[in-house]
Amino acid sequence: MVSRPVSADRKELGEFGFAGDDNVVPFDVEPLDVRGRAVQLGPMLDQILGRHTYPEPVACLLAEMITMTVLLGSALKFEGKFIVQTRSDGPVDMLVADFSTPSAVRAYARFDEARLAEAVAAGKTKPEDLLGAGVLALTVDQGAHMQRYQGIVQLDGSTLEDVARTYFRQSEQIPTEVRLGVAKMVLPGEQAGREHWRAGGLMLQFLPNSPERMRMADLPGGDGDEENDGSSHPEDDAWQEALALLSTVEPTELIDPTVGAERLLYRLFHEHGVRVYAGVDVRDECSCSREKIKTILDGFTAEEIADSVEDGKIRITCEFCSTEYEFDPSDFS
Repeated sequence: MVSRPVSADRKELGEFGFAGDDNVVPFDVEPLDVRGRAVQLGPMLDQILGRHTYPEPVACLLAEMITMTVLLGSALKFEGKFIVQTRSDGPVDMLVADFSTPSAVRAYARFDEARLAEAVAAGKTKPEDLLGAGVLALTVDQGAHMQRYQGIVQLDGSTLEDVARTYFRQSEQIPTEVRLGVAKMVLPGEQAGREHWRAGGLMLQFLPNSPERMRMADLPGGDGDEENDGSSHPEDDAWQEALALLSTVEPTELIDPTVGAERLLYRLFHEHGVRVYAGVDVRDECSCSREKIKTILDGFTAEEIADSVEDGKIRITCEFCSTEYEFDPSDFS
């Protein structure tokens, strides 16, 4: 059974509205004490990746990062930003994605063309190969008057799914599972050969009423159990069942527009009953502006301003949205 709270501004009583692309769907499975979010990204993802014309392995990696950021950031209950950033020694040495409440997403990637070509030629195009060793930082920014919270996870050959699990285990101590899928595909009804980027993600969290039921085994080297082997805190049967069900999801199901988030959730949890809630639309929207960039330039020294002049103008291009801003150097004299 799938049930959804219905509000007067969405659907008439008895009607069921499907979220569709670029809409995060929160849900819970009460018998298993599980809640989560599901999303399929289409036009929004296409716009972000399309404007940069990244090589396909880089675009695929950034799409995973965007999907993970949307799943995590859309849970924010306050006005602010959720920022995910990698710094590593691989061919793709930096990825940045941020989610600004209530729904704005932006992202970009930095990579070394020569090293990327070598990796592709060697068949090393998995996310862990492209990123290499380094760190991934997840930052919650509640504004100028609040202290930032940041969690750091090591990049040591793990996938982005593994990184998300480790983050929640270390920082939130909430049993969490994440599945991500990305692909380029021709959509039904499109002219032959025209491909679009699509991505999908599903996140589960185990949140029973009893705190003892959600205790997780400590990480090796942590400060929890004496032996840190998890033997004194076996994982709950309900959580194990939820994990088993999630393991049946194929990556193609996560991105298939004919399946959709609600149908996928029904396939997984119909025996227990899954309740879905009003979704959160996400959109491609950059927070850059001429005023913000001018404020930054106002802080430059005269020498730095002079070094920034080219053909009599100062031109700044936003790395996220590729918008170019032009300034007269005399404005900063």
